[in-house]
Amino acid sequence: MSGRDEIAKRPANRRGAARLAAVQALYQMDLAEVTLPMVLAEFESDRLGREVDGEQYRQADAAFFRDVVSGVVRDQRSLDPEIHKALTPGWPLVRIDATLRAVLRSGAFELASRPDIPARVIISEYVDVARAFFDTDAAGMVNAVLDALARSYRPAEFRAPEPT
Repeated sequence: MSGRDEIAKRPANRRGAARLAAVQALYQMDLAEVTLPMVLAEFESDRLGREVDGEQYRQADAAFFRDVVSGVVRDQRSLDPEIHKALTPGWPLVRIDATLRAVLRSGAFELASRPDIPARVIISEYVDVARAFFDTDAAGMVNAVLDALARSYRPAEFRAPEPT
């Protein structure tokens, strides 16, 4: 069984489902110019844990979903330059696919603003989200960018332990 098959069969937890929904909501806001209150209301009343167009959405932690989407929107002006610096030179954030931008912004927000969640957990979760939409190359890029951001935002989590 491939890694992608294992991810598809592993049940998502409520925060994982919230992360996936947050990326979808941010994508929708990016392309359709939907407002934050509109997208939050739509997802919370019509999508999270419901069937939409024959696709069953998983139960999600609605408060966590709201925190991620609202936080990305609120902090986007400070997050985007940091993401841009972590990208390969010559690939500005505006050239990145809208879904991938949403994945990177969500992960960057959590790394910057959710110290209660270990950086490695955040990176792993968003690599899984990227795999839901893209091939291995895109997931690898998400891993590299979020790892660079994590080391910048949370250097203590990546220091080698002191020898005893």
